[in-house]
Amino acid sequence: MADIFDAYALADAWDEMFVRPGEVRAAYEPVLAALQPIEPTELRFRADQMARAFTDRGVTYAFAGEERPWPLDLVPRILDALEWDLIQRGVAQRVRALEAYLADAYGGCRAFEDGVVPWRLLLSSAHFHRAAQGIEPPGGVRVHVAGIDLVRDEAGDFRVLEDNVRVPSGVSYVIENRRAMTRIFPSLFAEQHVVPVDGYAGRLLAALRAAAPDGAVDPRVVVLTPGPSNAAYFEHALLARLMGVQLVEGHDLVCRKNRVWMRTTRGEVPVHVVYRRLDDDFLDPLHFRPDSVIGCPGILSAAQSGTVTLANAVGNGIADDKLLYTYVPDLIRYYLSEEPILPNVESFRPDEPGQLDAVLDQIDQLVIKPVDGAGGQGIVIGPKADRETLERTRKAVAADPRGWIAQRPVALSTSPTLAGERMAPRHIDLRPFAVNDGTDVWVLPGGLTRVALQEGNLIVNSSQGGGSKDTWVLAEGPTETAYPEPAGTLPEVAPRQHGPDGNLTLVQEGAQQ
Repeated sequence: MADIFDAYALADAWDEMFVRPGEVRAAYEPVLAALQPIEPTELRFRADQMARAFTDRGVTYAFAGEERPWPLDLVPRILDALEWDLIQRGVAQRVRALEAYLADAYGGCRAFEDGVVPWRLLLSSAHFHRAAQGIEPPGGVRVHVAGIDLVRDEAGDFRVLEDNVRVPSGVSYVIENRRAMTRIFPSLFAEQHVVPVDGYAGRLLAALRAAAPDGAVDPRVVVLTPGPSNAAYFEHALLARLMGVQLVEGHDLVCRKNRVWMRTTRGEVPVHVVYRRLDDDFLDPLHFRPDSVIGCPGILSAAQSGTVTLANAVGNGIADDKLLYTYVPDLIRYYLSEEPILPNVESFRPDEPGQLDAVLDQIDQLVIKPVDGAGGQGIVIGPKADRETLERTRKAVAADPRGWIAQRPVALSTSPTLAGERMAPRHIDLRPFAVNDGTDVWVLPGGLTRVALQEGNLIVNSSQGGGSKDTWVLAEGPTETAYPEPAGTLPEVAPRQHGPDGNLTLVQEGAQQ
């Protein structure tokens, strides 16, 4: 019988499954034992079967203008209890520091007065909105949901790669990945103590309801989506269904006397919390882009008056500006009086005196990132870039140092991934998701492991052709898994009115985080 790991050769990076050739890490022993007896053709068949099931259920994503089934690899990524404890504490710590920064930046500005962060970083941010100044969100929460991207370096240490606190996406694939894997390898889940992920929707709904304005006895929560043309529409619809709340578009809402109402077939009903999944620029044409038809006119004024809560809050983009990322360890020490649990990747700030020349001189040895980039777009990996790309990037950084950061290249850890009918090492990262209800920052056990499907590639984003893995967090005892069904009966949203051009929606520009 052929062994799918026969030709597996470790890459020049930390391997998640093997210590060295032939020596498997303890957490992976049951998975390896389960996979080895499977014929390569059988494994390929299961993978193809899963892809067809994803397509039939609409679990897809857009790549190069084509709708494809969500790419889930059959080998899970496994984290033992100690590793997960470190990650969840580090992620929660980071979210608390970013929350404190947002409150400060839109409030007293202590960190700027004290010189922890330069004023220029705030005032030059494209995501700094004076309209958010002075808004006091219920419970002091602006970051209701966060996605913190982590990598494991050559020594096996976890490091933070970037923070996402505007509209982080991907959690729906965590849920779908788990559902698919429990059907393909049911016996493995019966033998392993894998912490379930199906509690996410309940946690999110509780946090959103807790964020309702004072006086809302039975808060009504809605998920606001740009519409079916958005790349993350599947996620918006799934989360609304799992939470048992209404999925709405801008046309379904109306603002009157600084209150937000939802049009339904039973008449207008008040809305207290809007989990918005569109960027600030498209949220309210009265304050931001006047040509946006996917937002709701007046919704920001309602938030300013305290009658509705927007989750995540307007203006959060100043906290996941990649230049701000370089200051987060200092912010943790400043606001929390703690040492960072998870370190950053070594980074450089071209906008600081003396650092620009250093970055330009060694640009072929660094990773260069646009501070407002998303989905892996615009990243230049110096050691792998050609001369023309490096020269173009050098000019761009020199012309706009504030628009870029540079980082030391990290050989992201690798995990065995099905390539054809054999296993091969592929680089991965991890996006844990955190939910903040104002009293506790809860981190979903596991998160989304993204995998670069091409050999040697370090860009893992699905928008760049990447795939995913189910992320298992091992518990010390038995666990239970029960998937929630849609809750209750919702009022139907009233029929929508078409605009003068007959279109219902305008596709939101820009990539999801």
